[in-house]
Amino acid sequence: MGIFSRTRDIIAANVTDLLDKAEDPAKMIRMIILEMEETLVEVRASAARTIADQKEMRRHIAKLTALQDSWTEKAQLALSKDREDLAKAALVERQKATDMAEHLSHEIETLDDALKASEEDIAKLQGKLREARARQNSLVTRMQSAENRLRVREAYAGEKVNEAFARFDMLESRVDLAEGRADAMALGGTPKTLEEEIAELKSADKVDADLAALKASMNADKTGGA
Repeated sequence: MGIFSRTRDIIAANVTDLLDKAEDPAKMIRMIILEMEETLVEVRASAARTIADQKEMRRHIAKLTALQDSWTEKAQLALSKDREDLAKAALVERQKATDMAEHLSHEIETLDDALKASEEDIAKLQGKLREARARQNSLVTRMQSAENRLRVREAYAGEKVNEAFARFDMLESRVDLAEGRADAMALGGTPKTLEEEIAELKSADKVDADLAALKASMNADKTGGA
């Protein structure tokens, strides 16, 4: 069953109210748009039939006008031959054609009014359809925005993020421990290499030799002075 009973209900409908009352606005707007599109197709098809009927009636009127002229000529011919009875009968037929043409003209006027009403309905339906599609686009945009916000929130507050930060904390603890060990090893000084220890021995020997030479020189000075 449709949302509307058709054209008049659609034109009078408040799309916003319908969506506000709907449990599933996205589904509701799709249904509204579908029914509007179907109704618009039907109204246009009806207008097309009206236009076709008018054209057929105008062709019939043209034929009736030609028939009137024909019966007029026949009545004139009959009168010229002193056949008033035939002339009268011809005029009767002409009147029938005239009455039919007038009837069809009235029908065309009636259809003109119906066509104008259809044109107005089509314009209003198109306006309602544009409104509904705009609301649909708005709903889609809002839905996408909500989904994006949800993804962002999950990105910085989700369970996976919490797990990742927990792993980061554990890794930081391991780095702190490694750095502490390195710092602790540096507290007692860096162990000397074999070459460094031998070089220190050589340096000490040289210093001792220089000291002995200095002492000998000072003793020689004292002896000489005595």
